Amino acid sequence: MKPRNEQEGIRSLRSGAPLGVRGPLGTGRSTAMACNGMIAAGHPLAAAAGLNILQQGGNAMDAAVAAVGVLGVVQPMMSGLGGDTFLLWFDGRSNEVWALNGSGAAPRGATPDYFRRQGHQRLPVRGMASASVPGAVDAMVTALERWGSGRFPLSRLLAPAIRHAADGVPVAPVVAEWIREAKDLFDRFPSSARIFAPRGRPLTAGEILVQRDLAASLQQVAEGGRDAFYRGPLTRALVTYSRAHGGLFEESDLDTHQTEVVAPLATVYRDLTVYTTPPPSQGIVVLIMLNILEGLPSEILHWGHPDGMHAMVEATKRAFADRLRHLGDPRFVSNPIDHLLSKENAAVHRDAIVRRIPSAPLSAATPGDTTYLCVGDRDGNIVSFITSLSAKFGTAEVVDGTGILLNNRLGRGFALETTHPNCLAPGKRTIHTLMPFIAVRAGGARYAFGTPGGDGQPQWNLQVILNVIESSLDVQTALEAPRWFSFPGTDPATIDEPPQLSIEEGFPAGVAEALAAYGHRVTPMTTEEGKGAQLLVAENGVYFGGSDPRVDGTAIGY
Repeated sequence: MKPRNEQEGIRSLRSGAPLGVRGPLGTGRSTAMACNGMIAAGHPLAAAAGLNILQQGGNAMDAAVAAVGVLGVVQPMMSGLGGDTFLLWFDGRSNEVWALNGSGAAPRGATPDYFRRQGHQRLPVRGMASASVPGAVDAMVTALERWGSGRFPLSRLLAPAIRHAADGVPVAPVVAEWIREAKDLFDRFPSSARIFAPRGRPLTAGEILVQRDLAASLQQVAEGGRDAFYRGPLTRALVTYSRAHGGLFEESDLDTHQTEVVAPLATVYRDLTVYTTPPPSQGIVVLIMLNILEGLPSEILHWGHPDGMHAMVEATKRAFADRLRHLGDPRFVSNPIDHLLSKENAAVHRDAIVRRIPSAPLSAATPGDTTYLCVGDRDGNIVSFITSLSAKFGTAEVVDGTGILLNNRLGRGFALETTHPNCLAPGKRTIHTLMPFIAVRAGGARYAFGTPGGDGQPQWNLQVILNVIESSLDVQTALEAPRWFSFPGTDPATIDEPPQLSIEEGFPAGVAEALAAYGHRVTPMTTEEGKGAQLLVAENGVYFGGSDPRVDGTAIGY
């Protein structure tokens, strides 16, 4: 039964009513609309760089590379040369969809025994020993070679990023929050403090962030491509610093890295085919959730319906259980993809939800700090692009002289249990929280969407796309609508209680009480959750773009 206020809640969203805990989430911002091209990104300078390339005749991939280069400068704690990348490419002429896996592997010296001998019961999550091989540079070059227009060399596309790094950029408000929250890291790592706390305190909003060493590194990549990063002076600088600071990199670890271009995973949800990247990405989690929910009545999946919210939360738990039980790097683990994506598997999960059979408890949810962008061009090509250092500031230790922060994916991603499918091994890639999406309605609309957020990504991606296709919310409203997040509590006093269900302010009256009646432990969502989704829809010759107001981003077209 629908709550009395559900339809009133949707009307208030469309009218831009104040929502949320960080100030108004219902910003009154309109959906961006354009015919020739569109980009949605987490920072205005990145969106501007991508738009400039589109206007000069570049295609969606050209624009994405220009934008992601800038994101690594203006949001350096989220992404950059030391990160990893996954993306999807929709070809506007053939309607084919391709997936790119730009994740790096553990160094050859990284074994469970090594870390246990070092006295670690768990993998270190900061410092050079927490880094896996960065895949972002090779992913960027591979994507350009395969899908770029050929009109723009890498040096042209990285020019805005180089300029912003050398000249400096004003620190955006949310970026300032992230820098402030990292003060304890700067106390530990002087190489980072010199950049992000140059006056003995973290930079604040409006102050200028200058990264001249990073500009020089970007210039080397712009001129030398993948070899500059994986087989050149930058390689030697990264390895030398790693050895001197407890890391495990050898030059051969970088030299042998390769990006993979593969077929995407897909499922059909009602009349929509939804694509994502295969393992080691965990995008399959959302496909499993959609399969489970497809058998439920559409009306309960409208935004704000507590029965639908309960079903989504339970679908989340069961999809995560499938991931934890089965998934690992396909070069090391036989992932049962066909079974996990089968409608039969979904029916078993759905029956358990309907019959109120308790779900398996969630393991501790992995937070994540990432950046996502999507671009469409005048030829109908669309790219869905996500790139990350894993945690904010990655290893937290800038490689001196390069300005590069490396990812800490090894420390945050792998398990040490030898029976776990995601157990650490040399040359193995961890299962990633990163997941981009493209959805296609036959003969109709195309959608690109994604979000930062670690294990929040599957939950928020699910909510955003259902806001559009089930509640018929416009693009910007679908992003601004209040969200929920299910995760286990970390307080020992409550560890045996049901996982927390964190919800943003702004849901209809009675929703929290109805969810509590289902057995959920409902808590207010903090300002650190639910940030950064982007969404693009192409339909009837028009692009519709939206950008999450929870970060500093924008959607803009021409």
